[in-house]
Amino acid sequence: MTDKADTHHLETRAGLPEDLRWLVDKYPREDWRAHDNVHGMASMWLQRHDMFRELGGMLTTGIGDYREGRMDAQQFARWFAPRLNHFLGNLDGHHNVEDQHYFPAFAKAESRLKRGFDILDADHHLIHEALERNAETANAFLRTLSESMDKQRFAADAYADENARLVAMLTRHLDDEEDLIIPLILDRGDRALEIG
Repeated sequence: MTDKADTHHLETRAGLPEDLRWLVDKYPREDWRAHDNVHGMASMWLQRHDMFRELGGMLTTGIGDYREGRMDAQQFARWFAPRLNHFLGNLDGHHNVEDQHYFPAFAKAESRLKRGFDILDADHHLIHEALERNAETANAFLRTLSESMDKQRFAADAYADENARLVAMLTRHLDDEEDLIIPLILDRGDRALEIG
């Protein structure tokens, strides 16, 4: 039998719990871009999340290109390092601002969603641990680029696995965060939420 807490765990849940979906049911995702309150904070939020999705996809594609021989070790290292640093640094910074500023403001504005922000905050801790593992396996991989092909392949596989796990976690988290926050912004507007 699955523990109730496990259904909210980032790597096992299929979305937000039903009792937190009342605003997204009122403001479905397919209607967001046409809503009057999408400009400002909601638009910025969606753009940032799209950037994280794009960067995660680029890293996945890049490691695949290296593993399939479409990039040699030195080309890959020059391409990979700045993108990985940008991805990891921006994601960590974005989460810190959310945890310290936005989530408390949103939970104060709509107390019925507080548990949702607690779930998202717990996600951030898991993602932070995954970011650290991602950086460690990436650095281990980069250190092997002047070593044997077997060591490179093994380290590339380890990084690819860690990256796939991070991207899957991030995808679930971004979708759930948007389903909680964007409808709240659309419903209340930036000014009423005191965030814009």
